[in-house]
Amino acid sequence: MPVTASRFREILGFEDRGVTRLGQAVEDKGDYAIEYLRLRIGETEVRGLLTRPTAPSGPCPAILYAHSHGGGYGIGARELIDGREYLVSPLGSVFARAGYVTLCIDMPVFGERANVSESAAAKALLWYGKSLFGEMLSDHAAALSYLVGREDVDPDRIGAFGMSMGCVLSYWLAALDRRIAAVAHLCCFADFRTMVALGAHDGHGIYLTVPGLLNEADSGSIAALIAPRPQLICVGEADHLSPPAAVARAMDELRPAYADMPDMLEFVSEPGIGHEETPTMRAAVLDFLARHLRPQTEAGGEQAGIYG
Repeated sequence: MPVTASRFREILGFEDRGVTRLGQAVEDKGDYAIEYLRLRIGETEVRGLLTRPTAPSGPCPAILYAHSHGGGYGIGARELIDGREYLVSPLGSVFARAGYVTLCIDMPVFGERANVSESAAAKALLWYGKSLFGEMLSDHAAALSYLVGREDVDPDRIGAFGMSMGCVLSYWLAALDRRIAAVAHLCCFADFRTMVALGAHDGHGIYLTVPGLLNEADSGSIAALIAPRPQLICVGEADHLSPPAAVARAMDELRPAYADMPDMLEFVSEPGIGHEETPTMRAAVLDFLARHLRPQTEAGGEQAGIYG
């Protein structure tokens, strides 16, 4: 039997957490704005960074942005506005100028929450039968709840985006939470059973170790829970964190879920590309989000095509 969303939640130790905004500062960048947020998620104060159009004409589509890992523990949510060396450019301003409200929070052990090592945090949770990734997903879902509750956000047009660690956070949360209308994820979609067989799994941090998961589910069956909602997957064929054999097995497991709506599943695979975003991926992401979340122009008409 394929894994269900409710069973997936149980395996992860997923928790529904409340979220409250504690504070906010706004920086006007002219054609867009940055909000520096203080959120209380459960019992923890968490930094959030949000970019948005300066003067939208109505509720906007939104993007829940999951930051990457890359060993940049001190970066966290600042990836949204500062970018990373493996991104084409920072996406916060790009998304805001295209009409989206975009939120990124510090994941546990990253950004302002980098007061304990990934190893120490993950090992402590594993002793209790939990995982660091389950904690991250629980916080990420709370960030989604904050987005849903904003007056400038259309709750029916919220997408998810992420690369690397953010890729897995994005499509796993979309599998769990149907409030995500569309998901675009880069450079980390691969079958973990194949990764283990190849010895490639050790390239990922311990944060991603979820006890017992592979007895019941893997990447393809998890991503299948997103169907029939639209999903864009981008990979580089020379990426050691998503080797071609592992990507192929995950895609073989996923495609049947979209058999009756193949246009809802899009796949970009670039030869010779490693663990990095490319201009081709960037264009695919922006076009995908434009088609499925339909940003509005200031005049009220729909915008389509590529933004940059």
